[in-house]
Amino acid sequence: MRSEKINPLFSPISSLSGIGPKLEVLFNRLVGPKLIHLLLHIPYNVIKRNRHENIHQALINSIVTLKVKILEHKPSRFKKQPYKVNCMCGEVPIDIVFFYARHPVIKTTLPVESERFISGKLEYFRNTFQITHPSHIIEVEKINELKEIEPIYGLTAGLSQRILLKNMQKILLLIPELEEWIENKIIKKYSFKSWKNSLLSIHNPKSSDDLIYSNVHRRRLAFDELLSHQLAIAIIRNYNQKQKGIEFKSSSLLVDNFIELLPFKLTNSQKNVWKEIKEDLTSSHQMVRLLQGDVGSGKTIIALLTILQAIESGFQTAMMVPTSILAFQHFNNVQILFKKLDIKIIILTGKDKGNSRLEKLKKIKSGEAKLVIGTHALIQDDVTFNSIGLVVIDEQHRFGVFQRMAFTNKGRKPSILVMSATPIPRTLALAAYGDMDESKITEKPIGRLPIKTTSLSILKEKKLIERLLIKLQSNEKTYWVCPLIEESEELDLKAAKDRYENLNKIFNKKVLIIHGQLKEKEKEEVMHKFQNEDYKILVSTTVIEVGIDIKEATTIIIEHAERFGLAQLHQLRGRVGRNDIQSSCILLHKDQIGENAKKRIIKMKETNDGFEIAKKDLEIRGPGEVLGRKQSGLPSFQIADLSFDGDLLEDVRKYVDLIFQNDPKLETNEGMNLKNLLYLFERDVAIKTLQAG
Repeated sequence: MRSEKINPLFSPISSLSGIGPKLEVLFNRLVGPKLIHLLLHIPYNVIKRNRHENIHQALINSIVTLKVKILEHKPSRFKKQPYKVNCMCGEVPIDIVFFYARHPVIKTTLPVESERFISGKLEYFRNTFQITHPSHIIEVEKINELKEIEPIYGLTAGLSQRILLKNMQKILLLIPELEEWIENKIIKKYSFKSWKNSLLSIHNPKSSDDLIYSNVHRRRLAFDELLSHQLAIAIIRNYNQKQKGIEFKSSSLLVDNFIELLPFKLTNSQKNVWKEIKEDLTSSHQMVRLLQGDVGSGKTIIALLTILQAIESGFQTAMMVPTSILAFQHFNNVQILFKKLDIKIIILTGKDKGNSRLEKLKKIKSGEAKLVIGTHALIQDDVTFNSIGLVVIDEQHRFGVFQRMAFTNKGRKPSILVMSATPIPRTLALAAYGDMDESKITEKPIGRLPIKTTSLSILKEKKLIERLLIKLQSNEKTYWVCPLIEESEELDLKAAKDRYENLNKIFNKKVLIIHGQLKEKEKEEVMHKFQNEDYKILVSTTVIEVGIDIKEATTIIIEHAERFGLAQLHQLRGRVGRNDIQSSCILLHKDQIGENAKKRIIKMKETNDGFEIAKKDLEIRGPGEVLGRKQSGLPSFQIADLSFDGDLLEDVRKYVDLIFQNDPKLETNEGMNLKNLLYLFERDVAIKTLQAG
């Protein structure tokens, strides 16, 4: 049970006064439904509101705070006309401008002949100073309530800084005093303040220095987040090691038969990995293993060998993937590969409704379905397996570290194989997947040609399109990935639509477009058309589906490649090169690019080795660079940055070892404090595991 002290932080955001249904939807979209989610949404910058007595001392296009006297209202007479309020700042005229204004509200807020402090961006338009849509209008006697330094938060469309800041201040009043969960030695080493003081300080910065990555308040909260994560992983691992797993048969008739039927030979790397996995499966412990392998290295074949070993031992198996497109792709491919084996395979996704779903659930419950391929629909409460023995999870980082635990509650402790195409350096793998053993496939299948990567200035785009017109006279197809723009889905989508319309004219309506705002069914239709009909180019935003395998796609063009992190460039490149035809990746970049972007592009041209790229990615990225942080494929931490907080991670791991030596069940006072931490970062699954023994 959560402590009464922290319970208020788990109330819905809608419990705050002034949050109606519309705002609730926006906050949920931005951070999630609970107050704690908003509390842990820390600012990334500050606004300095410089107060000026003399308007001539203020800089145009800067954020200013001015004392003005309201002279006259000039309401708008038609929709697009601005509403102007004529004012004086000292002896200088200034207009306050509103568009689509509610006239009575403005007249009440800015009464004629009164004085107000106005804060906003100062502009100079048609020989007059003006502030359009001021962020603050304050009565003179309340000016001390306005902060000169104001934090800036990441937002979602429809939500303003003012509304977020106002509600954040309400939540800060609810932060309880909690007993410390970090040992004194670490607190002294880093000069940490308490959890409460660190939160109050980070949401009320005194300068922009308060938000830099080395700032002590952010570092304290990052330590807490890493500690909750590592402690939860350690609890789960400890539990798993104590529990007996399923001991599979050592005979491998189905596996051997399947290998014989394959139209290719396994690489040495695949053979070594299979040996490690088989040893795990036939032991008495539960297998929980991370299988890392570069894009196209043959991880799926290893997963199928594991599935066959489990089926031969009399158990059901499940394969969980992040999207229904990927689920259907796996389903179709496995059906072909298992054609000569008598194995019942079904697919279950969120789209299965009514009788169709009930029929599938019946086959899973009876044990008739030996392999169930699906999305997160597999872990819903009404899915009951007869004898689940193995779970394969593809693209782990799309699910979250603890989601796979749901399968442990579906029956006996099934073995778990997690596949990731994102190569991760060893230290970060321990942080992300510390409860797993690790296997790596380091070779590509025999006959696969390395992808040829080139770079091209966007000024030469015309020549690129001419080359494409010639190339696409064959059966080959091309992906055209549009740029990442300021982390805005709306702008990403506009760039993609503009590119699609342009290419569709040139390529005579042989172009399709896919993006994140399409429904799942629409995405599937687009991918089906691209794969099976005479379309030549697929224009995509950065949501191009993970793991999509279209053999005819031999070229990928990544527009504005300088905006992408190395890890994501490599992931995108992996959409091609899936057959024995020479494939190409073209990195289209603006003419003048920064040093880090140059290094990324050079590295992409030098190597196809994902592990080498992952190492270089960390080196180039450096601390806290948003590009790499968003695209690394690691579990997403809200505050900690694994590329920057490595020293904290080392101390966290040592501290977790110490906790397990002294108080493995978290029964002491210090242990109870640590439970508060686990609840605050929603690692409840670890507490349930402790309660299970």
